[in-house]
Amino acid sequence: FNTVYSSLCTPQLCCMSFRVSFMNNQKQQKPTLTGQRFKTRKRDEKERFDPTQFQESIVQGLNQTGTDLEAVAKFLDASGAKLDYRRYAETLFDILVAGGMLAPGGTLSDDMTRTEFCLFTAQEDLETMQAYAQVFNKLIRRYKYLEKGFEEEIKKLLLFLKGFTESERNKLAMLTGILLANGNISASILNSLFNENLVKEGVSAAFAVKLFKSWINEKDINSVAASLRKVGMDNRLMELFPANKRSCEHFSKYFTDAGLKELSDFARNQQSIGARKELQKELQEQMSRGDPQKEIIAFTKEEMKKASLSEQAMIGIIWTSVMSSVEWNKKEELVTEQAIKHLKQYSPLLKAFTSQGLSELSLLLKIQEYCYDNIHFMKAFQKIVVLLYKADVLSEEAILKWYTEAHLAKGKSVFLEQMKKFVEWLKNAEEESESDEEEAD
Repeated sequence: FNTVYSSLCTPQLCCMSFRVSFMNNQKQQKPTLTGQRFKTRKRDEKERFDPTQFQESIVQGLNQTGTDLEAVAKFLDASGAKLDYRRYAETLFDILVAGGMLAPGGTLSDDMTRTEFCLFTAQEDLETMQAYAQVFNKLIRRYKYLEKGFEEEIKKLLLFLKGFTESERNKLAMLTGILLANGNISASILNSLFNENLVKEGVSAAFAVKLFKSWINEKDINSVAASLRKVGMDNRLMELFPANKRSCEHFSKYFTDAGLKELSDFARNQQSIGARKELQKELQEQMSRGDPQKEIIAFTKEEMKKASLSEQAMIGIIWTSVMSSVEWNKKEELVTEQAIKHLKQYSPLLKAFTSQGLSELSLLLKIQEYCYDNIHFMKAFQKIVVLLYKADVLSEEAILKWYTEAHLAKGKSVFLEQMKKFVEWLKNAEEESESDEEEAD
């Protein structure tokens, strides 16, 4: 047995046995996850935000250029190739405006380098502010990516107004007005002026005076109005005052006394437009509900008095409300019949606000404009006019005046042709009436 065993236990067999045993052990072992640390490439490492060195470079350059704004513009242009304007845009604009980095609230950070050559230390006059506006304009045109950051900076500065001196606020207001006039920033930045604390302490209104003066000085009130409308600010100017002073009278007096009568007139006009829209909406809702016409007439007369609206303006609002209170048929042959029925119902309302010849003419022009703008009503014009004539809403004098001289150019040939036979009938009726009167005499 020993001999047989010895012969079987050869080195080759032992080695095979070990391998099998080792492999079995490997199969029994549970897999484990081990992490491996990869070396990050330098370009992938996120640079720490540290504006100190950036600020020192800008401050040093401004100290060297001093009050020479042409040299300042050239320095900023050249520095953009070496310094990270994109990363430190807020720091850059803080320095150019206030001389150093601003802490929350508008105070300068104590632990940072400052310069005495900035907007806030410049002379307080329009010419100097125009020169500074050119510096910002050149910088942003050269580095287009700064545009958004600059607008955000202005919004922030407006929220910090309480932290600035009166002189600093005046300079910032003049600069902002010039930038708005030049289109460097959007009028949406004015939203910052509606901040409750700024409004409450009168800071917003005082700032707005300087801002609008410089803006109108650069352009005109029409340009200002267009910019305000573009961003929906045209109806919000009253918000520059606290709620208890938010009236057209107070706004008008404040800005007129400050030498901005054109802004007062614009705001008054906007408020009137807003009141008209609200009145039109309310009338439309009353009609849609089917409220009694006596109640609608009483309400309309009261609102007309409150808003100091003329009868000519009021009849235009009523016409629009009447025509907007129903869903019109899309078929031309059916819409005329629908319109006659609808207008016959509301003829007492129209009659209540056409007591003057000018009001009748205003209504005729509104009808002409509506029929021209709504193509399905083109053939309905004459029938509408005849209906309102029979309902004593329109007089023959108003119709003849419209026909001979007071009509609009819109659809002129079509509508005059439609009215030709009816006008001839009116003239003949008038002549017969005059003849009968003469015979009676």
